[in-house]
Amino acid sequence: MALPSSQPSPRQQISIALTVNGVRREFEIAPWTTLLDALRERLGLMGTKKGCDHGQCGACTVLLDGRPINSCLALAAMQDGTDVTTVEGLARDGTLHPVQQAFIDHDAFQCGYCTPGQICSAVGLISNGKAKTRDEIREAMSGNICRCGAYPNIVAAIEEAMKAT
Repeated sequence: MALPSSQPSPRQQISIALTVNGVRREFEIAPWTTLLDALRERLGLMGTKKGCDHGQCGACTVLLDGRPINSCLALAAMQDGTDVTTVEGLARDGTLHPVQQAFIDHDAFQCGYCTPGQICSAVGLISNGKAKTRDEIREAMSGNICRCGAYPNIVAAIEEAMKAT
């Protein structure tokens, strides 16, 4: 049995529809396309980062129906009909989401590579309301790695955003 080529033939494509950042998007993908690759390569949303490609770093975190997920581990075809929010979709009417603003206010990033995933995870953490203390925030955010070590500022930013929402 031959392995699938990197360029699928039209008969290997499937149609899916996602609501991405509030806009319904219909497109065709190969069945093995991850949500991360669909967002970046098919829809041009480069805010979601490809880090480890194994679900270990959190750089690819997006919100799927409001819950944070590692988009590198999710097949796009399995998400057909869902609502996906990327870091690009968090701001409203030119105003940053409170988490985005808090990350700026607290200098909660250095190189910025992990920041979109950190922000999406934090938005999910705040919306589920389970983390109340610094330790609970740290635990809930443990799936997001910052190689620069901006963790104290990230926790402070999340605490501030929790108060603002």
